[in-house]
Amino acid sequence: MAGSAAALSALGSAGGAARAAAEPPEFDGQTVRSLARQLAQKDFKKPDKSLPNALKNLDYDTYRNIRFRPERALWREEGLPFQIQFFNRGFIFTDRVDIYEVSGGKAQRIEWSPELFTYGKIKPPPPDSHTDFAGFRMHAPINRPDYYDEVGVFLGASYFRAVAKGQVYGLSARGLSINTADFKGEEFPAFNTFWIEKPAKGTNSLVVHALLDSQSAAAAFRFTIRPGESTVYDVETAVYPRAELKQVGIGSMTSMFFFAANDRVGVDDVRPAVHDSDGLAMRNGRGEEIWRPLTNPDDLQISIFGDVNPRGFGLMQRERAFQAYEDLSAHFERRPSQWVEPIGDWGPGSVDLFEIPTKEEIHDNIVAYWHPHDTLQPKREYTFTYRIHWGPGRTNSRGIAYFAKTRVGAGPGGTRRFVLNVSGGHIDYNDLKSVRANVTASKGEIHDLLLQRDPMTGGARLGFDLAINKEPLIELRGQLIRESAPVSETWIYRWTP
Repeated sequence: MAGSAAALSALGSAGGAARAAAEPPEFDGQTVRSLARQLAQKDFKKPDKSLPNALKNLDYDTYRNIRFRPERALWREEGLPFQIQFFNRGFIFTDRVDIYEVSGGKAQRIEWSPELFTYGKIKPPPPDSHTDFAGFRMHAPINRPDYYDEVGVFLGASYFRAVAKGQVYGLSARGLSINTADFKGEEFPAFNTFWIEKPAKGTNSLVVHALLDSQSAAAAFRFTIRPGESTVYDVETAVYPRAELKQVGIGSMTSMFFFAANDRVGVDDVRPAVHDSDGLAMRNGRGEEIWRPLTNPDDLQISIFGDVNPRGFGLMQRERAFQAYEDLSAHFERRPSQWVEPIGDWGPGSVDLFEIPTKEEIHDNIVAYWHPHDTLQPKREYTFTYRIHWGPGRTNSRGIAYFAKTRVGAGPGGTRRFVLNVSGGHIDYNDLKSVRANVTASKGEIHDLLLQRDPMTGGARLGFDLAINKEPLIELRGQLIRESAPVSETWIYRWTP
């Protein structure tokens, strides 16, 4: 198509970003796919990360003092439902990102200028320094009609985040994960060019296109973004491998779990819990609802949940009480959950969970994504469509009981005691005679299994003791059953010393 060909001709030779000297005169729905397809046929070229001296070696606080001037926001004076603000390069955000506004089928490059920012104590870089942007953030009146709150951001490699009404930033999504936790090193694909479609007045959505490049693959993305009580990103992606992709993650998400009531060993902290997410939720192709609480292990732990045509998965923040965290600045109780809903059939593969040891809460140590069973081959196109829900919890729940909280501590005789809070679903918690708990362990022994009403929560409490018998790793599985049918999700847990 004409737009695709024009955009391709504007590809720079250093890093793959489109430059101002050769503007793409037209833009359509196939432009970015054409770019990605043809980019994958070329050798990967590392992006130019050079920065003006004033912006080199900045620490986090100094970089945060570089602020975009809100009065210069894109579309600020036009009365549109969205506004766009930009990030200057610096700190760890050294990749140069090109950003275009698309209007009337034309793509106009947005030019960086030092006049768009205030630099605090840093001397502003000169206008001809080619500093350029690192990313951008989206603003919309999500909490009140007269104020444009920040609702989403694209910044750093292929990372992006969002919030729903009343929330603060927490976990991140990623365009693509490659070789996560590989001993040879992880590959971090990066968005290098964005095209933002100018929204019409009265619309509730914003469309963003992105071109991703990496040593092993190029990819095209189309995001349709709708902020609200739950903020939704509809994602359409086409991946074009340069090499075989054996360890690749689709619908990838990254979060932080430091400690909670199920894992406080060695923690000396005044707060009861610190985490952006407390569990991995899954709805597999058979319709089974699964809940896996997160841990901060001593060694890297990888859990693989095989499936065919998954219906959803995500990292959840179920605990929503301030008293669970007691942190007046971080407000973990307001961090979003992230639920990925595949559109169409994804075939065989697995939801992979990586739990990485961390000694500090500043590190994202949890990764989860869909891993296709078949290796992605070079010179082919692979498309995936999915919907990301950012909000207070999982969407489209079947209304069965769920495990709201998991607590683990010392039990009698060297055992480990587990206490699980159960809520919701079609259970009469005042009369649990018809409901039984089924808990199994891959090794060790289950003792003193007890299901009882919890008058403090209005739900139930499931408790048991696990005899470890010096085992280094035990897989646990639990469920509530009425007659022969499950009335709760399936709780699974990996215990390690």
